Amino acid sequence: MTQSLLESWVSFARPLGLNYTFVLDAGERAAFVRGLWVTLQLCVAAIPASLFFGVLIAAGLTSGRAWLVRPLTAFVEVTRNTPTLVQLYCAFLVLNMLIAQKLEGGNPITPFMWVVLVVALHKAVFHAEALRAGIEAVPAVTLEAARSLAFSRGEILWRVQLPLALRFALPALVNNLVDLVKMTAIASAIAVGDVTYESIMIWSQRDNVLELLLLILIYFGLLTWLVSAAGRWLELRLRMPGYGQ
Repeated sequence: MTQSLLESWVSFARPLGLNYTFVLDAGERAAFVRGLWVTLQLCVAAIPASLFFGVLIAAGLTSGRAWLVRPLTAFVEVTRNTPTLVQLYCAFLVLNMLIAQKLEGGNPITPFMWVVLVVALHKAVFHAEALRAGIEAVPAVTLEAARSLAFSRGEILWRVQLPLALRFALPALVNNLVDLVKMTAIASAIAVGDVTYESIMIWSQRDNVLELLLLILIYFGLLTWLVSAAGRWLELRLRMPGYGQ
């Protein structure tokens, strides 16, 4: 049944000048599907990691402690002002080698994990700036009310400012996450078998670049649409009367 559907698809696309015969080859079809799965795994792992790091960085930037604010500010500036691909190369080709040498070849960090870490940290600094703006947008009267209830500085941050900042910054956070999904394509640069890498392996043998690029575009379009839709749902769900309306 599946084979007949694939043959029908190939036959339908051929008059349009599109060569999708690779789907009839079990090995290449499996490699492409595996690439789709790896890309999805990268997104699922990097999205929560980036939000987690973003919250920590934002909390540090607004802590008022100079010993914490200064290094975090430097990290934010360096990270957001250098290309993600260069950061990935530095991490994988330099840090990875140093760790492997230190551990005498027993490096537990895989290329997949390096991609997740680099992409998550890169987008985390953008999350942090969005959250910092949200924290600073919390009305002074709200903070005074929290202090009147004897909340400590930490309690005010985690129980008042961050929940409100999340709502204020949600559109920017969703935009960052959409960009994160697209950014996972850099995994192919260090031979992580995502959809881009597997497609390159296929088109280097079949010369069907356009056909595979169309599939990649559709797949990433679907993933980013899902993130955007989830973001819009959260915006409606978390909207509070009196804030931002």
